[in-house]
Amino acid sequence: MGKIVTFGEVMLRLATPDYQRFTQAKEFTATFGGGEANVAVSLANYGMNAEFVTRLPNNDIAKSCIMDLHKYGVNTDHIVTGGDRIGIYFLETGAVARASKVVYDRANSAIAEIKPGMINWEEVFEGADWFHWTGITPAISQGAADACLEALKVANKMGVTVSCDLNYRKNLWKYGKTASEVMPALVECCDVILGNEEDAEKVFGIKPEGFDVTATKGEVNSAEFESVCTQLMQKFPRAKKVIITLRGSINANHNTWGGVLYSEGSLKISKRYDITHIVDRVGGGDSFMGGLIYGLLNYTGDDQKALDFAVAASCLKHTIYGDYNMVTVAEVENLMKGDGSGRVSR
Repeated sequence: MGKIVTFGEVMLRLATPDYQRFTQAKEFTATFGGGEANVAVSLANYGMNAEFVTRLPNNDIAKSCIMDLHKYGVNTDHIVTGGDRIGIYFLETGAVARASKVVYDRANSAIAEIKPGMINWEEVFEGADWFHWTGITPAISQGAADACLEALKVANKMGVTVSCDLNYRKNLWKYGKTASEVMPALVECCDVILGNEEDAEKVFGIKPEGFDVTATKGEVNSAEFESVCTQLMQKFPRAKKVIITLRGSINANHNTWGGVLYSEGSLKISKRYDITHIVDRVGGGDSFMGGLIYGLLNYTGDDQKALDFAVAASCLKHTIYGDYNMVTVAEVENLMKGDGSGRVSR
């Protein structure tokens, strides 16, 4: 099987320990993470040939980041060097009724200053089966959006399957363009589209009738989202599959989690997991995407199993600190079979 390429920004993550607020913290826990890098790490953990492409400065923090990706088996051969800094995000983890907070410090990062032509995409996609990007990348800067479109055109020309996670981040679109202006031309190039109810509505004005995420109390009617899937397919006819993640938020520590997959006129609905003690939900959608790509490539023709793998993988991610989902295929498949007891493995 060929390689899976992901492209985007990886950042230094500085998180307050022990549920502390920013105003309380005297120290921060440093790790690395970012939407597309998180997907690459998931896939590498599953034994796939995963490569992450980005632009990083030539300094020791960037080198530490690359070493971290290597530790998890991610290929970084086509990371380009330039710029002055790596982006940073600060995380305050919420608890019960208090929501988590993220503060970005990523302006003028190395990838924000990327331009088309800096990456040889023909070389990157040689031997590749899949290319994944998210809506975070074109939100960073016009240059990042242009480089992403450049990559997509080459991937389409070379017959590489393309997936995207719509990943709308309102705090990122600061360079004079809106998501609704930039995203359509990019999503038109995609074979697989992933999103949630907010992504589809905020970017394309598509939403299930009568749905209010704040009123779910953890109960989400999966069938309500078939209309979202069909509307996205009508808008982007290249897409063969549309997937919606379904999160019911009871509080910051207790969520329900599931998803639906629409393809060839059929809606697949996953099992719903009740996640009662969330350790870290950052990267939850990325872990879903990593699981979905693995499932679609390894359970060929079985969309239900691919969806179930993605949901179970992401359920496990909620128990792991940091952006990365460090689980194995066997652990995910055990949960799919119903083994969620948490008994000690000896």
